[in-house]
Amino acid sequence: MTFNKSEIWKWKNWEISWSLSKKSNCENNINILLIHGFGASKNHWRHNQNFLGKNFNCFAIDLLGFGESSQPNALLNYEPFKENSIKYTFDLWSNQISTFCSEVIKSPVYIVGNSIGGIIALRAAEMLKDDCKGIILIDCAQRTMDDKRLKKNNVLMNFFRPVLKTFVRQRIISNTLFKRAANPKVIRKILEQAYPSGKNIDEELIQILYQPSKRENSKEAFRGFINLFDDYLATDLFGKIENPIQLIWGEKDPWESLSEAKDWKKAFRNIKRLDIIKGAGHCPHDEEPEKTNKLICEFIQEIK
Repeated sequence: MTFNKSEIWKWKNWEISWSLSKKSNCENNINILLIHGFGASKNHWRHNQNFLGKNFNCFAIDLLGFGESSQPNALLNYEPFKENSIKYTFDLWSNQISTFCSEVIKSPVYIVGNSIGGIIALRAAEMLKDDCKGIILIDCAQRTMDDKRLKKNNVLMNFFRPVLKTFVRQRIISNTLFKRAANPKVIRKILEQAYPSGKNIDEELIQILYQPSKRENSKEAFRGFINLFDDYLATDLFGKIENPIQLIWGEKDPWESLSEAKDWKKAFRNIKRLDIIKGAGHCPHDEEPEKTNKLICEFIQEIK
């Protein structure tokens, strides 16, 4: 597959990689921005960007720390500031997205996010206000390990949680975990869980996930993210925005509960649709791209 040409946008002191797919004779001026999930990159939209680009201006972006974007060192709360260090948070990534929309896209946008990209999409939409026309969340991360989700009566987890936090903040531990995960054999095994139908698990996909992990500082965003125990939940953000929301969910997602997504649909009036893709897992945009692309287009046509 041929990927769209990567462009570089200077944000603060960093380089952010992004791409655009746009049909040259496209008459409308509808903009879509695609935000990848944890450990992925803009190329994870390999089956979506060009299809959506036939009818819209379709942008994809690498979050700071991932893909081809800059990879500053992770700075945790208790650590003193060092040059080329940053605290990886949803506010950081959401500021990246909202500023990109203002400085590069320069007109209203529909934001699509997969997994943690969904949390970022929601927070960026809150920042953009009316300049975000709608939000499509594909298997949005539910962040079950966040402190706010810990049940008071879970005695065992309450006991072990401080130990877990101390454990993962050690760079030697996070680097070891990253090194073990960042190899093609492990990546394939993870994909076999995430894509239960097995569709589109190919060498290209493995390389999309593996190649960025070979960069010198790729382990730093990993360290920053696994230490986010108190940050935004989707439910913190749904009530703060008026933008219409579509949920697209893989029926067999092994990590993000479909039943919780159904509860969201009932609880929040700005969630207009919950579309379930039968047999798909955590990344239906890549596992079942034709169905996902169709649902995205339907939603945009409904609300534009």
